[in-house]
Amino acid sequence: MVLAPRLEIRQSQQLVMTPQLQQAIKLLQLSNLDLSAFVEQELEKNPLLERGDADLNPEAPLENIREDADAFGNDELPDTPMQEVEVLEGSAIPDAQNDPLDTDYDNLYNNDANSDIAEPMTAEAPAGANDYLSGPISGGSFDPERSFEDNLTEEKSLQDHLRDQIQDQQLSNEQRFIATYMIDLVSDAGYFTEDLQEIADQLGSSYDLVEDTFELLRDFEPAGVFARDLGDCMALQLKERGRLDVLMQAFLDNLQLLADGKLSELARICGTDQEDILDMASELRTLDPKPGLQFGGALADTVVPDVFVSKNPDGSWKVELNSETLPKVLVNNYYHAQINTKARKKEEKEFISDCLNTANWLVKSLDQRANTILKVATELVRQQEMFFTYGITHLKPLNLKTIADAIEMHESTVSRVTSNKYVACPRGTFELKYFFTSAIGSTGGGDVHSAEAVKHRLKQMVDAESPTAILSDDKIVELMKKDGIDIARRTVAKYRDALNIPSSVQRRRLKKKQFA
Repeated sequence: MVLAPRLEIRQSQQLVMTPQLQQAIKLLQLSNLDLSAFVEQELEKNPLLERGDADLNPEAPLENIREDADAFGNDELPDTPMQEVEVLEGSAIPDAQNDPLDTDYDNLYNNDANSDIAEPMTAEAPAGANDYLSGPISGGSFDPERSFEDNLTEEKSLQDHLRDQIQDQQLSNEQRFIATYMIDLVSDAGYFTEDLQEIADQLGSSYDLVEDTFELLRDFEPAGVFARDLGDCMALQLKERGRLDVLMQAFLDNLQLLADGKLSELARICGTDQEDILDMASELRTLDPKPGLQFGGALADTVVPDVFVSKNPDGSWKVELNSETLPKVLVNNYYHAQINTKARKKEEKEFISDCLNTANWLVKSLDQRANTILKVATELVRQQEMFFTYGITHLKPLNLKTIADAIEMHESTVSRVTSNKYVACPRGTFELKYFFTSAIGSTGGGDVHSAEAVKHRLKQMVDAESPTAILSDDKIVELMKKDGIDIARRTVAKYRDALNIPSSVQRRRLKKKQFA
């Protein structure tokens, strides 16, 4: 066999994503706040874009229209009426003419939103489109060689810091869901004042599991988060330092006496002298009364839901978009007609044409984004109907592929839509991605079981066991298989560890002491 260099001609097909399509895909993963910031920038840069609620009376053109038209030497303005191209409505239903945006094109990339790196603008994009499609989304300068997330400059919030710590915990799906829900309720200072029983009722979970999750979160950093009040916050910080003894706890329980200057009475209650009281007061000054303010230079933004889910009179669930989160923009054709007729230079005509193309693209992309979110959310609610009706223990096993197959979209589309998007329902406000859970098989070949529901069943079995009949992991496997849950012994052990349930030997000792 002879090895030698040679030339070959091959013909192949390749799908190339245009810069406009890349940006349309990026709009899917933006939160409503980031989307509003992006649209505001487009409104500032593109003179043909107007807000949907702007005064569009063609008989009284805006001052900026007159000024820009004069720049082209317009002596008279034509009487061309303004036409609204499209205005987004919050409860629009996807139809054949306004198809949701599907990102099957992502087959060219990994199924990861982080890999959507904008390529430099090519000849496929209209001249000047680079100015409108690659600008910064939320401040800073945009570098197309860096990922979208790298261009964001937002400080890390307390909630983000706490969510990161959840990833380091071995939690059940149900407990992870509860923890994430509770993190969203923490105040900017780091305090938690919500009623645990109300949370359990709202989520359809047990009080014990909510309480266990709350106690777990109280050990998170920074020390003092999830405190009930100032004394509790200081107690958590002192506990971390190993300085929370009986004397200090009594001191914290009576902080009001210190504020009132009643040191003698405080010393009497604590069983010590005033010198010790002053020493403890000095130690308190080294603590942080508002640990949550260490994160994020500004107050945390209130979560605004993108989707509303409510119950119809017939018991079904109604899904609709929150129109307040949808930027309403339209193309000012009246303005376009005014300046286009007087444009003389080639550069001027190209600029006007680019502005019109970009404006039309943005309106269409916003409409596609709204329809895509609605379509995905509607299917997700259909899949998880039992959660909305009965609570967290009825969450079905669900993955991105199930939703994608049902609505005939790509998995990466569903991934983008469910990130940074929130749904408000009678049970609270949740991020769409929270509804995806892993699955446990069924012994009878029937419906699979949510891992979260299986863990809940495991906890119920352990809580109900008798001190004289402690359940081993093998016995739990046997009982669960009788209930139609096909689970392995090692999985039971893993779930038991995730729920912080001791082994059968340890439980036997603990319950003997408890009932002795």
